[in-house]
Amino acid sequence: MAKKVSGTATGLKPLGDRLVVKPSAREEMTKSGIVLPDTAKERPQEGTVLSVGPGRTLDDGSRESMELSKGQKVLFQKYAGTEFKFEDEDLLILSQKDILAVIE
Repeated sequence: MAKKVSGTATGLKPLGDRLVVKPSAREEMTKSGIVLPDTAKERPQEGTVLSVGPGRTLDDGSRESMELSKGQKVLFQKYAGTEFKFEDEDLLILSQKDILAVIE
């Protein structure tokens, strides 16, 4: 099943073992129906990979290949990476080691 991925991050090419991830939307309401203010919202730990770097360069000069690819849904560490805004979208740059699992 092919998933459509936002095309806005196509101008971003991460370096080394980094990847650009679009985090999932933050929860606006609890399961019981209580609306959460911005200060109480949890930072998402799930997102979609938009762009992948070429891989980390090893000490011998060879390149370690990336295990992740564009379009995969991933689970990442809670406070990992760097948040930034690109073309009005909130995105994250993460290292491959910050990815905990691929959601299938």
